[in-house]
Amino acid sequence: MNKPIGLLCLLLSVLLLFDTSVMGQNASKITISGYIKEAGSAELLPGVHVMLKGTRIGTQSNNYGFYSLSFQAQDSIEVVYSFVGYQVFSQKVHAKSKSVTINVDLKPSNQDLEEVKVVANSIEQQKLSEQVQMSQISIPIQQIKEIPAFMGEKDVLKVLQLMPGVQKGSEGNAGIYVRGGGPDQNLLILDDAPVYNAYHLFGFFSVFNGDALKSVELTKGGFPARFGGRLSSVIEMQMKEGSKQDYHVEGGIGLIGARVVAEGPIDKQKRSSFLVSARRTYLDILTQPLIPKEQKGSRYYFYDFNAKLNYDFGQKNRLFLSGYFGQDRLYVRDMQLQSKLESSIEWGNQTATMRWNHLYSDNLFSNLSLIYSKYDFTTSSLQSNLDAIGINNFSLYYSSGIRDLGAKFDIDFLPNPIHTLKAGALVTMHRFTPSAIELQDDVASRYKDAVENIDALELGVYVEDNYKPLPNLRFNVGLRYSSFSTSEKEYHNWEPRGAMAWTLPKDWALKASYAVMNQYIHLVSNSGASLPTDLWVPSTNLIKPQRSQQVALGFAKDFPERQFSITLEGFYKTMNQIVALKEGSSFILNGSIQRFTQTKTQESPWESNMTAGKGRSYGAEFLLQKKTGKFSGWIGYTLSWIFHQFDELNFGKEFYPKYDRRHDLSLVGIYHLKPNVTLSATWVYGTGNVFTIPISTYEVYSHIPGLNQTGVNQYYNSAREIPDYRERNNFRAPPYHRLDVGVQFHKKMKKGHTRTWEFGVYNLYNRKNAYFYSFKSTYNTTTDQTTKSLAQYALFGIIPSATYSFKF
Repeated sequence: MNKPIGLLCLLLSVLLLFDTSVMGQNASKITISGYIKEAGSAELLPGVHVMLKGTRIGTQSNNYGFYSLSFQAQDSIEVVYSFVGYQVFSQKVHAKSKSVTINVDLKPSNQDLEEVKVVANSIEQQKLSEQVQMSQISIPIQQIKEIPAFMGEKDVLKVLQLMPGVQKGSEGNAGIYVRGGGPDQNLLILDDAPVYNAYHLFGFFSVFNGDALKSVELTKGGFPARFGGRLSSVIEMQMKEGSKQDYHVEGGIGLIGARVVAEGPIDKQKRSSFLVSARRTYLDILTQPLIPKEQKGSRYYFYDFNAKLNYDFGQKNRLFLSGYFGQDRLYVRDMQLQSKLESSIEWGNQTATMRWNHLYSDNLFSNLSLIYSKYDFTTSSLQSNLDAIGINNFSLYYSSGIRDLGAKFDIDFLPNPIHTLKAGALVTMHRFTPSAIELQDDVASRYKDAVENIDALELGVYVEDNYKPLPNLRFNVGLRYSSFSTSEKEYHNWEPRGAMAWTLPKDWALKASYAVMNQYIHLVSNSGASLPTDLWVPSTNLIKPQRSQQVALGFAKDFPERQFSITLEGFYKTMNQIVALKEGSSFILNGSIQRFTQTKTQESPWESNMTAGKGRSYGAEFLLQKKTGKFSGWIGYTLSWIFHQFDELNFGKEFYPKYDRRHDLSLVGIYHLKPNVTLSATWVYGTGNVFTIPISTYEVYSHIPGLNQTGVNQYYNSAREIPDYRERNNFRAPPYHRLDVGVQFHKKMKKGHTRTWEFGVYNLYNRKNAYFYSFKSTYNTTTDQTTKSLAQYALFGIIPSATYSFKF
């Protein structure tokens, strides 16, 4: 392991020496650096474009709002700062020294309800055609808040489903499938901490409260070397830091839940701030009158809690503490005269991050993060039955989960506009609890099936360079080394990355990228619906790491005068060692039940229930996006094919996975009709999901031995109906489409606070989209025959919603 790290350190040293020599040859250079914040709250802003007016020399602020820009000394130069949703700011610099610190406060472009400001783009504003990164999408948080939502609950992941290259799961589900990958192949990061199960209510809502988020960015290809550990996408989310200037409270009440966010300064010097956010559903309260008397006590609810503290020690040091805690709880109670049942299902996430930013010089920035993440799932059941023998008690307890302890160190070195270097390392100690089940029965004694905790160490070291050899040519080249080790097995892999952007006349750009990704942890699922019962398991001797290679080629075009951009991309991705359960396997009982006796039985490994295969996906994606202005939104279209092949599934033949869709179209529009009225609508269309249904059935007769009423041995005839599926996922549902609409009424109250009423309708024209299928039997008395027909069932029809929001 030391050899790969040493090689990366040597490569980084060579790059640093090269840039140092370049700087030595240009002693007359000036470096401008500082932090970019939001005016009024002092929130640090990532991704702000910083550019010298009249030139193509520029940079971007990093995730912590820091920027550094070096250029040839001049008597006077104007620096322009621009960011989507904020007013453009410019600063003239009269350089009298080689190092200039400029901290900037950007004003939101629509901070007052009385006026909707539309800021015209200029050549200095950020252009998609000038970014080397491709296959990356960012959505302004304000747009997320204005888009119609299912039951009025704003959901980041459901908004991402409206983007090209991102497939939806089943109806209403927040699960996402990116460029042919499964839900486990998406790395979801909240303030540097991975989130392993991002769903509430069995997948219908995500765990991320939009009111507490500052930025959301999806990367689905062309991955920079700093990202690793998953095959398909990275969804990076940053929480708000809390206002350092004033105290604010905002929240809302909807049909099924309520939320609140509070933020403000901690000390009088306004160097520190806090933010706390809470959300809870009250489904348990609303449904109580509908629950029968025998089932009183049954309930379901979920809650989220976010918190963040930060302290500014000055220009060189900043400290951030953040955490997320969420839980789903389902209780079922059934009290009958001769039986009693009490069951519960609980699952939830916990994350905590401590981050320290340090500025070594005006062009060398570092971040150190200590990370904790945990996901666990438990279910228990206690049942008592009264019969002629007496009371028989049965109990069940099952649990699974994953826990991470990690440390991450990153540095940004910005010596000159030609090179921007990044390097770092991430080490994570995983602890897996694949499954533990315990059963106790007064009649059948006591059983236990427990897989011991599995500890693993994952390491990633990377170096990447944004290189601009020519004014219209940019490269991002990088190399990542990753390793994964348990007590029985070690894996080591190199992951080369590369991206190129060639700027053409009239704001066109040609882009290309290549990335190799490795994934050492796997999600084992019976359903593919991101249920809490799904298991996270590590790579072992029998289960190899997943590996993908992806190439992408595309065009980007900016229309500055009209404030929108167009991207067109084609991709091809191969995936190896992807995992699935064998036919008929279950990850709960594993076939290794062990009786509590003095003699222990031989346990079979849980890996034996899994099988590995390969996949490939390819397609084209189109996105027309407008992020600002009176009218905003996007049009996204995806044409794609996905194939899986497992030697032990579908007779070894290729098949379409459930989330394969040939066509996927999303139309999203947001219109500010008046300063206090916002209209919005989304229309989605997609090829139907595939299902596995039997194409025929046949009956099998057998003779079963038994005793007749007189106690004499005899054989009984028995018939079983056996379905013939022929192939996996052999049926495709009709196309899916749906229209959602919403309207928001804003009003500024006398005491300075604002309130918003929002009314929305999900599935406006009541489309009955297929959720599942089953066969219905119909008996004809005339012909004395039974016929079967395939019945389609929908989950949701038209659903109205209303939400009241406030802010003061």
